[in-house]
Amino acid sequence: MTEATMQPVLVGAVAYTPNVVPIWEGIRDYFRGAPVELDFVLFSNYGRQVDALLAGMIDIAWNTNLAWVRSVLQTGGKVQALAMRDTDLDFRTLLVSRAGARFAGPTDLRGRRLALGSRDSAQAAILPVHYLRREGIADGEIDLVRIDSDLGKHGDTGRSELDAIRAVLDDRADAAAIGANTWDAIGKEELMPGALEVFWTSPDYCHCNFTALDSLAPERARAFVDHLLAMDHNDPDQRRILELEGLRRHWVKPDLDGYTDLFAAVADQRISARW
Repeated sequence: MTEATMQPVLVGAVAYTPNVVPIWEGIRDYFRGAPVELDFVLFSNYGRQVDALLAGMIDIAWNTNLAWVRSVLQTGGKVQALAMRDTDLDFRTLLVSRAGARFAGPTDLRGRRLALGSRDSAQAAILPVHYLRREGIADGEIDLVRIDSDLGKHGDTGRSELDAIRAVLDDRADAAAIGANTWDAIGKEELMPGALEVFWTSPDYCHCNFTALDSLAPERARAFVDHLLAMDHNDPDQRRILELEGLRRHWVKPDLDGYTDLFAAVADQRISARW
């Protein structure tokens, strides 16, 4: 297959916010005239998207870290991560409490209430439980207040994390587990100045990536990745798309070591590989 005869790659993405449409229209425009062009299809949840990828209905899926793990487990490892955002390399989970609550770390939560986000959110539910166990906290030592307010979106909307924060402010929980991006958004928008404080930060882990089956033609995969990584933050039109999609400056090659903790958490918590 030559570059001139390459068919466009079809990318799947989950429509978790209205901004998804202009983001992917902008990326599609950026790929127009490239060695391999791009079109996209939107899904309502990650289960449907992964099913479509494994069935060959789409070429590439823009997956969360949990969708990546499940894709690996369902295929026996016959998938590949193509690229990710620079912000996906150093994702973190934070434990937050009311200001002045004087929590020094996770072990101070013994006998207290911790609000978790949607059970399919790696950053706000799955990994927090994993890290608590790693701190030596046994199941049942903390009262987990689970808030499943955006199931299927893997926490992308941030709604369940904001609901967890609300539980703290309403005294229905003593602390909440949230993603660092949610904390940054609260700070930037000055929604609750001085009301909350961070008392623990997780190790870095990876979040989203572009996932493809390992049967995707290498020349198509390479052309897609090369053109994606060439997006230029100095170009105003391209910068707008990059910033809308949550990048600092550019797309990067994946760091698969950053998913180690989530694979361990999924196994330890016996989370199904299927939806």
